[in-house]
Amino acid sequence: MYAVIETGGKQYRVSPGDTIEVEKLPAEAGADVELGRVLAVYNDDHRLLTGPEVASAKVTATLEEQGRAEKVIVFKFKRKKQYKRTIGHRQYFSRLRIKEIIV
Repeated sequence: MYAVIETGGKQYRVSPGDTIEVEKLPAEAGADVELGRVLAVYNDDHRLLTGPEVASAKVTATLEEQGRAEKVIVFKFKRKKQYKRTIGHRQYFSRLRIKEIIV
């Protein structure tokens, strides 16, 4: 059984027991999180449920940790103009462990 969920503007395919990293969520580590934007569910009966069939579906997860990803270096350069800029960026993330899919 798996579900396709959307959070933070991105879509993820999740199954119970999976660990995923998503955009930072407003919760503390160890808290239970409910992801309500479920796009599709493939259940144990080998049926793909979408649209109004999964309107009330939700995925529950435990927020394991909040953190920051590795640094990404952004280098801007324009030739013949003496222009160079180096910028670093570290994105915040939340690591979730999927507990169950409720249809």
